[in-house]
Amino acid sequence: MIQRVLRYLPQIWREAIDELWRRRLRTLLTLLGMIFGVGAIVAMQAVGEGSKREALRLVESLGLHNLIVEAKQQDEDVLKETRARSLGLNVADARAALAVVPGAERFAAEKPVKTHSVFSDFGSGNAQASGVSADWFALSSLQVARGRALTAQDDAELAPVAVLGHQAATDLFPKTDPIGDHVKVNHVWLEVVGVLADRDLGKDSFEGVPLGLESNRVYLPLASARARFKFQQQEDEVDRFLLRLRDPEQLAAGASVLAAMLDQRHAGMRDYTLVVPQQLFRQHQQTQRIFQVVMGAIAGVSLLVGGIGIMNIMLANVLERRREIGLLRALGARRRDVVAQFLREATVICVVGALLGLLFGTALAYMIATFAGWQVAWAPLPILLSAAFCALVGLAFGVYPARQAAQLDPITSLRQE
Repeated sequence: MIQRVLRYLPQIWREAIDELWRRRLRTLLTLLGMIFGVGAIVAMQAVGEGSKREALRLVESLGLHNLIVEAKQQDEDVLKETRARSLGLNVADARAALAVVPGAERFAAEKPVKTHSVFSDFGSGNAQASGVSADWFALSSLQVARGRALTAQDDAELAPVAVLGHQAATDLFPKTDPIGDHVKVNHVWLEVVGVLADRDLGKDSFEGVPLGLESNRVYLPLASARARFKFQQQEDEVDRFLLRLRDPEQLAAGASVLAAMLDQRHAGMRDYTLVVPQQLFRQHQQTQRIFQVVMGAIAGVSLLVGGIGIMNIMLANVLERRREIGLLRALGARRRDVVAQFLREATVICVVGALLGLLFGTALAYMIATFAGWQVAWAPLPILLSAAFCALVGLAFGVYPARQAAQLDPITSLRQE
């Protein structure tokens, strides 16, 4: 197979390959530096791109256009002191935010229900119930696979209806379609009007923010939940609300306005947390850049070692082939012909090292993904450019030995034993 490929190469390149093959152990040891350098860069690119895409996917589940306000959990004594000045997080806060935050277009609120039991005529499960406003599914990027979502009319009528997460539907209705059937949450029967599509995020949290809870949840209208279930007197009216901004460029300014507004409405009591998903993504990217710098430094050292190895083998070849070089010069070879001959050999080493490095880097990336649980994604252009750069670095290290060979005196070289 290899011989068949070599047959199509020009004679001068076959000679370069034959020359390196005669010293194959030395050539192989030289190649290792190039292979490790290129492989480290390729693996770094693949893991870095995979991490970026995964982070973007996770942040999109929170909503890149959203601001998220969550009620802080406090112990009983602290909560009493807080309630003396602040009513806690409520729907009125969300409506006020919609009115004052620049670019805000809609909001959605959620209030979890303390759930003791959930079952149907066909099965039971450990799902948790939450009351949500009508826009919750749209702002949380949740898709309804069957049936319909909750509506503002459901909320206004205190309708006893529910939308099930994918896992909740599987547990409660393992062998039948839940649409139109009923589930019992604690003491309340609810008609199932929709089932959410399965959304496997692969992680439970991102930068400390919980994810993926919707799969095993029963959603009902917020007003219906407040009317049909009991809550503690000092509890927040809602545990969180999402505020959607029209322009993501306004998120930073909107967050500042929202924080000031909430601080005023809550009398300076910081009984809430403001989360900006876009900032979480930027923080993740900053951490990722540090990782890439460290990996790049390691790859650079490997590449430097590979370049030095190429220079070393080429200098050794020059010393061993002084008589050959002298004979070529005596037969009329010009200095540039000698330079070209040794550069062809350096080029072969660089190209082979880059190709093997690509294969090694691909295997290394998938090994990291398997053992560390990281994602791998491929951006062909940066990887090919990196491999080409590594090959050029190796070739640059071959220029000096080639020039040294060309400057040898032909007569002195022919007399060399």
